Amino acid sequence: MRFISRSGAMTVAVGAGLSLAVLPTGPASAADDIQVRCNDIPGLVNAINQANTNGAHITLAPRCTYTLTTPDNPDDGLPEITGDVTISGNGSTIRRDPDATENFRIFHVVSGGTLTLKSLTVSGGDIASTGGGALVEQGTLNLNDTVFKDNSAATGGGVSNDGGQLNLDRSIVERNTATGFGGGVANDGGGTMTMKRGSLLKNRSAINNGGGLENIGGTATLESVSVRGNTAMSGGGIRNLNGSTLNLKSTTLKDNIAVRGGGLSNLASPATLVDSLVTRNTAITAGGGIDNQSNGQVTLTNTKVIDNTPDNCAPEGSVPGCTNPTTTAIDPPTTQELLPDDDIKDPK
Repeated sequence: MRFISRSGAMTVAVGAGLSLAVLPTGPASAADDIQVRCNDIPGLVNAINQANTNGAHITLAPRCTYTLTTPDNPDDGLPEITGDVTISGNGSTIRRDPDATENFRIFHVVSGGTLTLKSLTVSGGDIASTGGGALVEQGTLNLNDTVFKDNSAATGGGVSNDGGQLNLDRSIVERNTATGFGGGVANDGGGTMTMKRGSLLKNRSAINNGGGLENIGGTATLESVSVRGNTAMSGGGIRNLNGSTLNLKSTTLKDNIAVRGGGLSNLASPATLVDSLVTRNTAITAGGGIDNQSNGQVTLTNTKVIDNTPDNCAPEGSVPGCTNPTTTAIDPPTTQELLPDDDIKDPK
């Protein structure tokens, strides 16, 4: 006997010597796999709504671009994530249409919701509030082999995690922009962020702080991560403040730029760097590598802070084990030179 199941249809049983039997289908089980055809946006919306209810696994067409032209609700391109939803992208992209007339983010995970994205690129989200690519509000977002690219928002250009759980594994947050803070990621409201084997690359906090990551009132742990080429006014690579906890292991902060704290800006918070490297970062005023203010505590274990401009750590002596060169750089670059209007998309 052969069974064929279609969403919203009937189950047909056909056997040799048996008459045709039509039986209603029950709800899909958690093991169900919903296939969504290439750029079938209504199908993707329906699949997310179904997965919110029963935890079905959503699989996208390989190497396809799914383009959202209008939002599903006022701020989000797709339905809010309220259940346990997994989307396997197979190398595909979900993006906001560059010509869309309305601004919206792509994903929104609300309290109690869990979203897992695998082998997917999320791009083009654009919103005047928080989380250009995704907003996590006391929910959970898992990113596996996933890229958040070219999104923009006031806070958390790529991802904003507000009191939730953000887990990144072998994932990239690249060329996102914030008009406020957290060009790549904003981890706020007691949120927890864990990132392993990936990169925060060329993100920008255009007129504020935390180019790659703004950790403000949360806990962020990065292991084997490259934080490179990010820009901000303070904390080009990372800004850690307001009693937040930052743990870096086998992580590199390199080629980041800021007015102060090119690699890391640490303010009244504990930061621990183990087996890590802070190098070739640039600040206009001080703290080319690390700027440690307001009785912040930076602990270096088997970590090098070297070849930063105009100094490695500021104020002098505030980071045990970090020394500055005897001479400083001549004619440091201006703010305009450090924060150019390059090919990173400016927010609207």
